[in-house]
Amino acid sequence: MIAKLIDKINAEQIEKAQKHAPIRVGDVVKVFVRIKEGEKERRQAFNGTVIAMNGGKGLSATFTVRRFALGIGVEKVFPLYSPYIDHIELVNHSRVRRAKLYYLRKLTGKKARLRTIPLTDEEQAAKAAAMKSSKSVKAEK
Repeated sequence: MIAKLIDKINAEQIEKAQKHAPIRVGDVVKVFVRIKEGEKERRQAFNGTVIAMNGGKGLSATFTVRRFALGIGVEKVFPLYSPYIDHIELVNHSRVRRAKLYYLRKLTGKKARLRTIPLTDEEQAAKAAAMKSSKSVKAEK
């Protein structure tokens, strides 16, 4: 009884949450995070490869993004339905055969590259629409 109620509440919250592009492990994404500094609010991009998806499809779902910054590997774990995520831009897909790409932590340079798959026409159209909407938001400010 209580579990059904919790599932219902979670489903309602997921519907209210922003819809992001469907991402999967191996995708190169650009995550735009809202950062509030004093009274000002800005968006900061974190560009990298999705190396893990955790938490299933519920509200507690997270994804881990890894990138190299100044020769050092940096990982961030983002809640998928966080209100602090402005939007997620899909850069490209990669062909992977693992659910978790933790082995990339040990690799650097060309060894850490993944085979890329070109975006479909629908994904490119969605990417272009997202770019237009982000430019219009910047113009309003």
